Amino acid sequence: MVRVPNVTRADALAALRNPLSFIAARWTPSPRTVQRAALSALVMAVIIVGTGGAVRLTGSGLGCPTWPKCTDNSLTATSAMGFHGAIEFGNRMLTYVLCAAVGWAIIAARSQKPYRRSLTRLGWAQFWIVMGNAILGGIVVLVGLNPYTVAAHFLLSAGLIAVATLMWQRTREGDGAPRPLVGKPVQQLVWFLVLASVLLIAVGTVVTGAGPHAGDSKEVERIPIDWETVAKLHAVLAWIVVTLTFALWFILKAVDAPKGPPARTRELFLILLAQGVIGYVQYFTHLPEVLVGLHMVGAALIWIWVLRVLLALRERPETTLEIPGPAQSGSAVGAGV
Repeated sequence: MVRVPNVTRADALAALRNPLSFIAARWTPSPRTVQRAALSALVMAVIIVGTGGAVRLTGSGLGCPTWPKCTDNSLTATSAMGFHGAIEFGNRMLTYVLCAAVGWAIIAARSQKPYRRSLTRLGWAQFWIVMGNAILGGIVVLVGLNPYTVAAHFLLSAGLIAVATLMWQRTREGDGAPRPLVGKPVQQLVWFLVLASVLLIAVGTVVTGAGPHAGDSKEVERIPIDWETVAKLHAVLAWIVVTLTFALWFILKAVDAPKGPPARTRELFLILLAQGVIGYVQYFTHLPEVLVGLHMVGAALIWIWVLRVLLALRERPETTLEIPGPAQSGSAVGAGV
């Protein structure tokens, strides 16, 4: 049986001054543990997009009519608020689960040996995005689901997914200088793919803001344009993304690129096809809620795989230089890195 060491008064004070340094000095996670922690944050970022979509699609956006409380007199949803209150409050509670996943990723990255400052910075970037999006979510409620704030709320979630994807990738590679695996023209094509994907997601939020699913059964402001016209533009952008992906896949095969980039591109192409089927079916069946929700999750997955294609174009080997961790003295107030 392993004896648990005594915690002295000095240890307790050190833990209060800088808990991350205190944990890092006593625990070294395996590389797999760090990878799983980063992946859990990414998975929760996608789940929160799905549950946020469920709030809107069930008309529960104002199930809790105020923020940060659920009502003026209650922090939580009450039985009198019914189904919509439970859905909206449940989504708010999932933000804490997301924070826990991001916190776990930060702790695991901070405790890894040797210390990798870039990983903890990516973890903290996620934390501050989550905090910012929580505040923005409150503003969305306070302004009665204004469609422009709803769009910004989703786009900030896409930013969170981007940082989480980058952190997950960085846990599986070293800190050496990146080495390109493909030529400059292929890299430029992928950047065009990334730009087209950003436009696709942005126009998708306009379709949402102008479309029939306002997020609540009451009269909610909509973006004053014809949503079907914007949906057609969205479809054109989707076909551009599909075409660029197929062209990239063909080129990577032709130049006999390493297996990573073609594999990620093939996976992206299959996800795009599935998303296209869902998109057209939902359009011609008058936007049933279940399909719209699947389409939102599909958008998050497409964004992840576009970034994975981009990150697969280079490799970063291990470096022999060990970066020392931050000082563990009481002066290190270090919430940050």
